[in-house]
Amino acid sequence: MDDLIYLDNGATSFPKPDEVYEMMDSFHRSNGVSPGRSGCDLSIETGNVIEQTRATMTELFNGDDPNRLIFSLNSTEALNIAINGLLTAGDHVISTNVEHNAVLRPLHHHEKYNGVEVDYVPFDDNGFINPEDFIPLFKPTTRLVIVNHASNVIGTVQPIAEIGKLCQERGVIFLVDASQTAGKIPVDIKEQYIDIVAFTGHKSLLGPTGIGGLYVREGVDIRHTRAGGTGVKSAQLHHLEEYPYRLEYGTPNLVGIVGLLAGVRWLKCQGMETIHHREMELTQRFVNGVRNNKNIVLYCQDNPTDHIGVVSFNVKGFEATNVGTILDGDYNIACRTGLQCAPFVHQQLGTDKIHGTARLGIGPFNTEAHIDAAIIAVNEIAETYGVGVS
Repeated sequence: MDDLIYLDNGATSFPKPDEVYEMMDSFHRSNGVSPGRSGCDLSIETGNVIEQTRATMTELFNGDDPNRLIFSLNSTEALNIAINGLLTAGDHVISTNVEHNAVLRPLHHHEKYNGVEVDYVPFDDNGFINPEDFIPLFKPTTRLVIVNHASNVIGTVQPIAEIGKLCQERGVIFLVDASQTAGKIPVDIKEQYIDIVAFTGHKSLLGPTGIGGLYVREGVDIRHTRAGGTGVKSAQLHHLEEYPYRLEYGTPNLVGIVGLLAGVRWLKCQGMETIHHREMELTQRFVNGVRNNKNIVLYCQDNPTDHIGVVSFNVKGFEATNVGTILDGDYNIACRTGLQCAPFVHQQLGTDKIHGTARLGIGPFNTEAHIDAAIIAVNEIAETYGVGVS
């Protein structure tokens, strides 16, 4: 395990900073009780840590009201809460081909069962969405626009400010999936005209799995799709209307929230811009190290501008799954293979017909030595198994 080169940070960042492990352990040992369910000091202290995390995440997104910061299990649940709480029969949605199944599947269900219409904007040859492509798609019934800030397959960062401005001018709610970008590059609800941002804790925010959420701008309301305990106004049978209780149900993931807080504090201390710059240097190092191999195909990696540290590639004539198996078994390098839960990206690239790609995800704890080992490994696999081998 000590020799593992982990390059699957696009799925889940690993390892976490020591501060995350330490804070989760110490908190659970000393404050592992339900918040707001009793008047004891320990319960109050626990609630205070949750509110600290709300305030920290609100500041991260340049929001104004920490009560509009909602915790969920992950961005998939957060996106479902938003989508299901906004759409009704007859609504129209505009989304894109860079979306994750966390968006595609809820929208498909609304199309199939609930009378919602959905249009998808394709990306260009470099992997970017053109904001002008949204303009002819807006209708009087357009209720929602959803855009994945950065693709988990090809790493391209979309021009969400331009898209958000188009939505604001038309009174359409703009929902951004920041699963890959929160904690890595700026997500600013004001400057980028965002109404709702969905995030997950276990990727670039360096928290544990099982924690994520939404920030919902004031003036946007998401209706209840669930109901349950909040520890507040317990005699009232109707679920609370006020935020954050409006969209939170039951006892929260306390350890996850604390781990998220520790992760964000570590990121702020190190400097998010500094970390992202370093990750992109390593990403470009890998791309430069394999791009001249005639047996390797890179996707949307011609220019590192407006990218995150995610690279998808294939070895010509060789299954991506086999590339991943060899990287793991022979080189002790962990990566991700297949469709990466983003089928429309692969359909547009044409890689759906060859069962997807191999994907590397660069994280803050990767080193030049890790990348150099990956370059050697991928080039050796390409020379051994690639279609151009004589």
